[in-house]
Amino acid sequence: MVSRLDKREFFVDPLDVGLRIDRWLGDTLEEMTRSGVQKLCEDGFVLVGGKPVNKNYKLRLKDNVTVILPEAKILDIAAQNIPITIVYEDDDLLVVNKPKGMVVHPAPGNYDGTLVNALLYHCEGRLSSINGVIRPGIVHRIDKDTSGLLIVAKNDHAHTHLGQQIKAHSFTRIYNGVVYGRFSQESGVIDAPIGRNPADRKKMCVTEKNSRCAVTHYQVLEPLKGFTHLRFTLETGRTHQIRVHMAFVGHPIAGDPAYGPKKVITQLNGQCLHARTIGFVHPTTGKYMEFTSELPPYYTDFLKSVKLT
Repeated sequence: MVSRLDKREFFVDPLDVGLRIDRWLGDTLEEMTRSGVQKLCEDGFVLVGGKPVNKNYKLRLKDNVTVILPEAKILDIAAQNIPITIVYEDDDLLVVNKPKGMVVHPAPGNYDGTLVNALLYHCEGRLSSINGVIRPGIVHRIDKDTSGLLIVAKNDHAHTHLGQQIKAHSFTRIYNGVVYGRFSQESGVIDAPIGRNPADRKKMCVTEKNSRCAVTHYQVLEPLKGFTHLRFTLETGRTHQIRVHMAFVGHPIAGDPAYGPKKVITQLNGQCLHARTIGFVHPTTGKYMEFTSELPPYYTDFLKSVKLT
């Protein structure tokens, strides 16, 4: 028998008709990767109208999609005693302040030194199993060279509850970033859909084809020499969203090797972007919680180097 927490049902709306089911579920189940969804399809755990479908099934209007999440396999990723900064912890979750340069979870060819390796040691394996052996506990991600806060679930109940908040866009995520150029407006909204870049599958881009809605709010914090310090509030959480949106409007993130200018700022060792504030409703207590982290030294040092006075 599969418990209610292991079974999820969705209905297809007109905007999603024609999409491949693996891509759609990869975006809908924001705590899972597309490859993870494809594996579920291969194993017969993705149903439409009660019947298993292949990963390339094209959605039809009002399809009833059921996803069954099987019991987790025994974790085979090594626990490693890697120091991590825990901002908050209880029996359900942790809030971690990830340093710049740390990969969140293992991937083929990179199974050591990640945040997941550190979490397995710290939590003694007590992490949610929804994302399987590679991403235990990981509800959402931030890029390797983006610093800052992210939440980790210790059990499937917490993971499911937090994932639903992300899907409903009720999850608070505020970033600080330094971008190229100056702004004529003090604030604005970038509403531009994001999908995989057809010319480079490792990158994302603003596109109407096979894309998902993406909305980023920005506010100017301080003008700088050739740059601007901004605050970003995410309404959605697409892959590389802030980096893609800022490049799209002609103000890429300083130091961004993928979406910035060819002559990238090497002193930053990656984009100058920090996940500063995170807020959510606690899955057990029902109380809203919010945490903010200080800007790290790499960030504040760069700010000092480009100040106007």
